[in-house]
Amino acid sequence: MGYVGREKMLDRSENSIYKLVNCAAMRALEIAEGQPKLTDDKASTKPSTIALHEISQGKVECKKLKPKE
Repeated sequence: MGYVGREKMLDRSENSIYKLVNCAAMRALEIAEGQPKLTDDKASTKPSTIALHEISQGKVECKKLKPKE
């Protein structure tokens, strides 16, 4: 899969690069821990790249987290 522009992914994270990075990092950690990939990427593709591809394809949503009480 080729390069995906940041602008396309920002629309999916409420136009916040901070939220996009956090969302991608959380999803990459899930993938690294064994969760199934939602895209058809090679086995040698890094989890962070897979997470960004999933976000750009709309298969993963960046949700607003509730603060801990």
